Amino acid sequence: MDGVSTEEAEVVLECEDLHRFLGEDENRVHVLDGVSFDLHAGYVYSIMGPSGCGKSTLLYLLGLLDRPDSGAIRLGGQEVSGLDDQQLSVIRNREIGFVFQFHFLLREFTASENVQIPMRRSGVMSRADMQERADHLLELVGLGDKIDRAAHHLSGGEQQRVAIARALANSPRLLLADEPTGNLDTANSERIFDVLQTVARETGLALLIVTHNTQVAYASDFIFTMQDGRMVD
Repeated sequence: MDGVSTEEAEVVLECEDLHRFLGEDENRVHVLDGVSFDLHAGYVYSIMGPSGCGKSTLLYLLGLLDRPDSGAIRLGGQEVSGLDDQQLSVIRNREIGFVFQFHFLLREFTASENVQIPMRRSGVMSRADMQERADHLLELVGLGDKIDRAAHHLSGGEQQRVAIARALANSPRLLLADEPTGNLDTANSERIFDVLQTVARETGLALLIVTHNTQVAYASDFIFTMQDGRMVD
């Protein structure tokens, strides 16, 4: 990130000695084994590693969709791993955005209507304000001319950009992307990464991408490599 070092940037997320076990008794597997790192505002981070190394499990923990067996997760300095389900749900909806390999758009809804879904769930904005914010976010991802187009009339790359705009609807501090280019060709993969990188820079959120795409990883600010549940690089 130009002009700002990580020492100067806000620490959005802190992970300290995360451990996660899955299974029972003799089938118990140590999926995460002492994972620790920080994510800073405005930076793009990638995680690479072989299938089964713990990447998806880690993303579920960071997205507050699962709990570690031990260790700490702090979001904006607040310890969150010990909160109850209702508290986690509030923080997840307010502070974290998700982008997946598949966009999960509602086909018959317009691009704008899809982006407004998280805002409607939060119930804090007027209809006019939701429309205005959705249109702004679609402009940000380069779809200002597709606002009223139904999702099933958009290309795969365009649908993924709508999904990015939807993930930004409630102004998250942390954006988690799980193989966001995994279902796209090379040109669209590059476009999606450029959009994600621009979003991180312009909005000041921390972006963490789980990917097998080496081009995406090497274009990030930092790369974490996982193996057997540990960060090895």
